[in-house]
Amino acid sequence: MSSLLRTVLVLVMAGWVAVVGAGPAAADEGDLVKVFVVTDASQTLPAIAAGTLGDQRRAGEIFELNRGRPQPDGAALATADEPLRPGWILRLPQDASGPDVKQARETAGQPQNHDPNQDQASGTTVSFSLAAALAIVAALLLALITAAILSRRQVAAGVRRIVHAVREPGRRRRRLAARRVLAERFAADGESVRRAYDTAGEAAAAAPGQEGLVHAIQLDQGGASVWLTAADELTTPWQQADSTRWHRTADNSWRGAGLPELSTACLVRAGADAAGEAVFVDLSRLDGVLSVTGDQRVARDVVQNVLGEVARLRPGTPVMVFPSTDGTAPLVVPAGLEVVPLKETPMTRTVTDKHGPLRGVAERGPVGGLIVVAGTPDARQIGALTALCGSRGAGWTGLVCGDAGTSAHWRWHAAADGTVEIPVLGVELTVPALSVPA
Repeated sequence: MSSLLRTVLVLVMAGWVAVVGAGPAAADEGDLVKVFVVTDASQTLPAIAAGTLGDQRRAGEIFELNRGRPQPDGAALATADEPLRPGWILRLPQDASGPDVKQARETAGQPQNHDPNQDQASGTTVSFSLAAALAIVAALLLALITAAILSRRQVAAGVRRIVHAVREPGRRRRRLAARRVLAERFAADGESVRRAYDTAGEAAAAAPGQEGLVHAIQLDQGGASVWLTAADELTTPWQQADSTRWHRTADNSWRGAGLPELSTACLVRAGADAAGEAVFVDLSRLDGVLSVTGDQRVARDVVQNVLGEVARLRPGTPVMVFPSTDGTAPLVVPAGLEVVPLKETPMTRTVTDKHGPLRGVAERGPVGGLIVVAGTPDARQIGALTALCGSRGAGWTGLVCGDAGTSAHWRWHAAADGTVEIPVLGVELTVPALSVPA
């Protein structure tokens, strides 16, 4: 039962209780009489006396109370042994009791044996006074007004849901168009990549002896922010924004140098923040498998974008593609990357740093090769990812569009609105739309 219907019923019942309470109180107690309704022609006064008074010898009292009293059919009881007729209503002494004893109310202007048909059901007669009638009307009006208010709110909420559903396809198209524009912008924007590497270098210069301490970078017109571990610190001009994020304002100190030829860092744009500014993560900090769960289409966009970033940044990087076990279509490997067969012996890599990423202990090393899984891997593939990826394996970096289980070191969550949440950074980014429909 809906809350609206329950409310209306409660209000109506409240009005009814008020009416019932007002009815008996409006009459004097002495007006109530006890009666017996004859239901069978075989019933006699002695039998009625025995059932209601406990003594058939008191049948004479019943006869005296009813002698000559008009009955509903127009007849009247004339003698004590006269047959009783079904429908007759016989008055009883006030000490009568039992299941067959009813109560009726005598009022001025009606005979003492007024037909108490309404009383037969409940044992009491309800008289409706003006106050009772007004109480009923007020209760019903209150119920109707309340129902109208609640209905208006429910209708308004329903209309909002319908409008949202009608507009949602248009919103999806606009979001997808914006994400495609973002992908085109990333593909043509090499300057932000250079700025990101310069920012990483400036952060390293502000922390002598701690090369490669930056995990992520956000660039905007006002300056740059970097994410470090909670134990790391930077000197002036960097200012601490929270426990792991440091910020510096824009100035003319961008070094503008080209990308370091042998740089360990692998800064890829994971997406754009609410202001449309790029946010970079350093894949050399992954040391294992990136697992992107949530909306499958957007998760594919996340991994496809990372592949495109690596292709522009590190052309020729080898890629192994694990076949999908859940029927998911494979991802498109960008032309700048080199697809290698699965049987090829994995490479090893040299560990250069013991600092872990923000979510846990890991070892930093160059991104020497990628393993791509377009769908959720099965147990065998999870075991292979664990054996091949990270410094504890053969040095590969895994990118999985689904739950990678125990092999995952980074876990991101994709949403249907085209965003990805990176819990370790505390950010939600818009993902470039790159994937081919699955």
